[in-house]
Amino acid sequence: MRKRSRANAEHYQWGKACDGWHLVKHPEMSVIHERMPPGTEETRHYHERARQFFFVLSGVATMEIAGQTVELHPLEGIEVPPGVPHQMQNRSTQSLEFLVISQPFAQGDRVIVPIFQSEKA
Repeated sequence: MRKRSRANAEHYQWGKACDGWHLVKHPEMSVIHERMPPGTEETRHYHERARQFFFVLSGVATMEIAGQTVELHPLEGIEVPPGVPHQMQNRSTQSLEFLVISQPFAQGDRVIVPIFQSEKA
């Protein structure tokens, strides 16, 4: 057993200057600590098998889930079932840090969903 933190976890970068740290990385489950600078967002997508839970540590997250927008504040979270399109966004002026817990591991399970013009109206 080993304590995990950003200091000793596997690090990766994604999107425009976003960071992730694999705290748990197993085929059955993953726990990732992510950081998003102000004005960043992930690509809208869904997972075929993975169920995810997003939990905000600091900052304010805007999560679009199946066309509905939910704002998450520190110590709030939301579950996203498999097959449901979603997109994490940081619309604030502060950095956003959160945990994303996936079961099973979500890597390789992501399907990109374009935002159509009719959805923007």
